Amino acid sequence: MSHVFPRTFLSELPTAVRAEGSSIWDADGKRYLDAAGGALVVGIGHGDRAVVGAMATQAESVAYVHGTQFTSEAVESYATALAPLLPMDDAHIYLVSGGSEAVETAFKLARAYHLARGDESRHKIVARWGSYHGNTRGALDASGRESLRRPYEPWLGQAVHVPPVYEYRCPLPSHPDRCGQRHAEILDETIRIEGPETVAAFIAEPVAGATLGAAVPPDDYWPAIQEVCRRHGVLLIADEVMTGFGRTGQWFGSDHWAARPDILVAGKGCGSGYWPLGLTACSGTVFDVVSAHGFVHGFTYSHHVVGAAVGTAVLDRIRHGSLVEASRDKGERLLKQLTEAVGEDRHVGDVRGLGLMVGVELIQDRATKEPFPRTERAAERVLAAAKEDCPLLYSSTGCADGPSGYLLILGPPFVITEPEITEAVEKVTRALDVL
Repeated sequence: MSHVFPRTFLSELPTAVRAEGSSIWDADGKRYLDAAGGALVVGIGHGDRAVVGAMATQAESVAYVHGTQFTSEAVESYATALAPLLPMDDAHIYLVSGGSEAVETAFKLARAYHLARGDESRHKIVARWGSYHGNTRGALDASGRESLRRPYEPWLGQAVHVPPVYEYRCPLPSHPDRCGQRHAEILDETIRIEGPETVAAFIAEPVAGATLGAAVPPDDYWPAIQEVCRRHGVLLIADEVMTGFGRTGQWFGSDHWAARPDILVAGKGCGSGYWPLGLTACSGTVFDVVSAHGFVHGFTYSHHVVGAAVGTAVLDRIRHGSLVEASRDKGERLLKQLTEAVGEDRHVGDVRGLGLMVGVELIQDRATKEPFPRTERAAERVLAAAKEDCPLLYSSTGCADGPSGYLLILGPPFVITEPEITEAVEKVTRALDVL
């Protein structure tokens, strides 16, 4: 009998024993194509010896020091290498253990910034419905995914929400014209209703990830949103936990629209699964204001020396392997092949994405966009069929109206080969036959 408290109670899980590139093998010798990179985590591929070597080398010299007692060459070098790649000026980087910690850090940083400026009333976070920012209490409060919020509703309610940016099911009367501008107007109206003097920050994913399945915003969205935030003195937080480090075919999702956030959070791809790594970065302007007054915050494992060494090695692999470009080019091919293969399937409403971040929305009726009811367990059935055929996919529920709506998400490692892309598409196509 296992004494592990499992992540899922739905099925018996195979035991992973080896992984390399885009493949994982279980204890029975069965090979799985990792078409989701876990949860869109693994960018550089499994089994990268340079990254494993960097981890071991650092651990042999210094494995841990507390961030209040020492800095380290690994942490300093990583920040120096990463800062010029971030979509902000004079970036300063706070290392943590994952995306949820990064979001909590960002919220506290935004509050600290306003306190340092004497704006003590600014404490509200504005976020979007249809978003996901993490499972810690503050991050979950900002998140707009009903199924994850529901059990903990009595603990939530501080964040303010605006509508999702979801072109496939856009409710705006002007759609598809001026959608981005209209969303910015709604944000402006919301800030005015709440009182600009009470709003600390607006947080959003450049491309909606786990909740809306690679939903890409209209091109006029980010420039308009940025202008609203600047006008009201509201800090702009870009949640790049899923979209960062090459996943969308640019270094960061914000780069597609030249967005310049005040604060950026990252996770997943920055450690590529080799270490539980996340980070919060802020512009030099934010840092200068906060550093003059101090920042009441911290984690035992923040600024981790081995994590920083892994981060640097992952960064080197992405750069030297031209993996951002690989994500862009292979993503275009994956999206094209998948659209051609399943785009007209009677149970596929939309195929969308950027780079190697591709979503497939499952629907019951193409004409009406009616979603499968939650009781149908459509995504779970497709995932099980796919896993039996050996590709691993990522899924989401509730995209349509909270309880209903199903998504499949593909986000393989950037080292996926052309034959493996074709394999993934063919097997996803077969898996849809269960519907």
